[in-house]
Formats: sequence, C-alpha cells, structure tokens
Amino acid sequence: MITARGIEKRYGRKRVLRDVSFELARDGFLVVTGPNGSGKTTLLRLLVGLTAPTAGELDVTADRAGLGFLGHEPLLYRDLTALENLELFGRLYRVPERRERAGMLLERFGLWEVRGDRVATYSRGMTQRLALCRALLHDPPLLVLDEPYTALDADGSELLDRELLDLAGDRAVVLATHDPDRVAALATQRLALA
Repeated sequence: MITARGIEKRYGRKRVLRDVSFELARDGFLVVTGPNGSGKTTLLRLLVGLTAPTAGELDVTADRAGLGFLGHEPLLYRDLTALENLELFGRLYRVPERRERAGMLLERFGLWEVRGDRVATYSRGMTQRLALCRALLHDPPLLVLDEPYTALDADGSELLDRELLDLAGDRAVVLATHDPDRVAALATQRLALA
C-alpha cells in the first residue's frame, strides 16, 4: 500500500524529516511516534498528498478516493449539521446508500441524537467523533489518523479502540500518536521519529 524510501522534507533551510523509510502492506498497521516537532504530522500530510517530499521516493497505491484522513483540523462544515456534513461527503465520495452508512456511523459514534444539530454547537470531543465518521464514511482501504484520541473522553476513546480493533488487518492504517502503548497490540510496525 505504501513504500517510502529515504523520504526527506525541508521547509527552506529547516529539515523536518530525514531519511524516513518503510513499507506498509494492505493489511498493515503502522504506529508513528515521536515528540512534538519530530515530523509526525508532516509525514502524514505527505502520505495523503497534501505536500510533496523534498527528497526520496514515496509510492502510495491508494488514490485520493481510497484515503480516509483525520488531521488536526476536523475538515467539517461548522454551519451544517452532522447529517448534512456526512451527506455532503457521501456525495463527494459517491458512497452508495450514503444515508444508511451515515446513520450507522452516527449511531456507532454516539452522535445519532444530535445528528440535526449544527457542528458549531458540538464540543471538541463530539467534533472529533464526527471527523472520525467522515474519515470512515467511504470505507477507505487506507486510513491515516493524526492523534485521533485528541479531545475524546473515556467513552469516546474506548469506542475508537473498538473501531481500530475491527479495522486492523482489514485495511492499511497509519496512526500518529504520543501514546503508542494504547495501540501496541494492533501495530504491525512502529516508526519512531526523532
């Protein structure tokens, strides 16, 4: 699914990534760790095509429609409701039976009762749950998650644990985290950035 050889990324004179190499199979689960400023987010942005490497080779076999991405920003429309957001993204990704899929995800992530509320009224944790629904809506073969536990309460974190357990081995997952022990049992690979 992903082959990276000697990836580097610079912004002007500042080097963010140096000589990053790994291969990830279609059913692999890569956990990316490192302190703040180590390049975790930059690497994930490279993987989903939001920026290009300065040096090295990067091959991601999933096309954009095959990517599910959760970054630091939820990429949701705050003036729309949860259901309207998922309807919009479902149309963009041409999800068959998108209303049923959206409803199932909203139910699973504990947002069904507030599906008609504008996202602007959501707490940060609720917004994170909806962003996870958005990333999963089109059932992507490659899921790229940047600190997905951010702002989730204990229930939301347990829900994400169960979801990742269900997804592991079924698709490629790249997850950046400060808490690698939480997903250690799922990881087929670890990449520690310095």
